Amino acid sequence: MSLPVTMRAMVLERPGQPLVLRQRPVPEAGPGHLLVAVEACGVCRTDLHVVDGELPDPLLPLVPGHEIVGRVAAVGDGVEGWRVGERVGIPWLASTCGVCRFCATDRENLCDTPRFTGYTVDGGYAEFTVADQRYCFKLPAGLSAPEAAPLLCAGLIGYRAYRMAGEFVSLGIYGFGGAAHILAQIAVRQGKRVFAFTRPGDEGGQQFARSLGCVWAGPSDALPPEPLDAAIIFAPVGTLVPAALRAVAKGGTVVCGGIHMSDVPSFPYAILWGERTVRSVANLTRRDGVELLALAAAVPVRTEVTVFPLAEANEALASLRDGRIVGAAVLVP
Repeated sequence: MSLPVTMRAMVLERPGQPLVLRQRPVPEAGPGHLLVAVEACGVCRTDLHVVDGELPDPLLPLVPGHEIVGRVAAVGDGVEGWRVGERVGIPWLASTCGVCRFCATDRENLCDTPRFTGYTVDGGYAEFTVADQRYCFKLPAGLSAPEAAPLLCAGLIGYRAYRMAGEFVSLGIYGFGGAAHILAQIAVRQGKRVFAFTRPGDEGGQQFARSLGCVWAGPSDALPPEPLDAAIIFAPVGTLVPAALRAVAKGGTVVCGGIHMSDVPSFPYAILWGERTVRSVANLTRRDGVELLALAAAVPVRTEVTVFPLAEANEALASLRDGRIVGAAVLVP
């Protein structure tokens, strides 16, 4: 196929400042890499943390975005298993060293020297991007590009948090956005009782949660009608940790599912006692991706998305920041 020389991209030039629409050269697919024509890129809360300067040392200038769905436009030397025109998904984890003690023990998500899409390498808020073929995913049929995009991070991190929660029947989910609305569908399909916690006053979000099969939905400052076996916190709000501890029964697990969270306040030991556990999840493994995408196709998961043109990336980010998005926001070039 004939490729253009330049492309449009939304660029972060300084953290805390709006993205700027720029013309950039179309990148080249180096050895082992794919050049991907972007069809859709999800707008993730992690993008907000990068843009707002809450995550340190991003690549600058930077093209954000790490929930990327596109088509292979060109392949670099040594690429195997991919062909031009094939659909591809690009996640947050861009590459790992493969040799540190974490990579050597099937914990590549904790790699000492990783690279991350849309943070330390350019991402998908553009018409083209490049990615290491080893960290890309084949995507299930049946979902449009905008519908598939949230699976590449919201779905993956939600699934990893779900696995880290252990064995449970009842699950509380704090922050009912992109990750939660995907995870709720999986949990309900597997026979779990899901309790959704939203921002106080967000009756629309609570109604949305109930429409997906949640048995209860209410504000995050309320206790659920029964003690929970586990809770997952997607909202980046540290005060939700003691709130979730109060909501889970003895032996329960509270999983913090975000890359960034405001400080966790002090809390009485009594709400941790009883063998309750607080843990975090970090990044993802390629195994997580393969498992989640197969599960999403089997359920099948249906994502709720609000689509924005690429040039309106700042509006999409503002809508997510202000809690005006139901489900997930997605950019299309």
